[in-house]
Amino acid sequence: MSKILVAYSTNSGSTAAVAQAITDELTLAGHNAEVLPLAKVADLDAYDSVILGAPMIFGWHNEARRFLRQHRRELVAKKVALFACAMRLTVLPGEALPEFPIEIDPNLASEPQTAGKLNFKERFTALGHYLQAMLKAAPDVKPVSVAFFKGCLDMRKLKWWQAAFVMLVVQATPGDYRDMEFVRVWARKLRILI
Repeated sequence: MSKILVAYSTNSGSTAAVAQAITDELTLAGHNAEVLPLAKVADLDAYDSVILGAPMIFGWHNEARRFLRQHRRELVAKKVALFACAMRLTVLPGEALPEFPIEIDPNLASEPQTAGKLNFKERFTALGHYLQAMLKAAPDVKPVSVAFFKGCLDMRKLKWWQAAFVMLVVQATPGDYRDMEFVRVWARKLRILI
């Protein structure tokens, strides 16, 4: 079985729990999987595959984008999967998407309020906008799969400007909306891809 790194950045700790659930599922399948925060990843040479996850805060978390840019040469030679935790995701019917599997928590996805027209909040939370933020950091890294999970929002753990953005633009309701079974199902699908 392959050696897999599940690396993550987190804003308030909830993405760490998602990364751990993925690692646990891969370990149950017989893979040698290790979970680490991005700040503790020193070397990628020991891993056959890398799963990278982060929350959506003004796009995909800056630490994850920076990691992809810095390690793109190493990651091109590995199997890579990406995931994001978000509070809102707008899916446009018929939207052209990249040709790799995209898994979306059905409790996260919603269509625009007005068909064919996006308001400001919907443009910012559109699937294409989110994917662009993830893939633009290292366009030569081709993921085997990308997943979007509904996240957890604790306003007390956000910086003031993040809380203001969440209240005014995203308009998300605080609470823990993570569907850990959906996370585990995605991890089980990865067993075949990675």
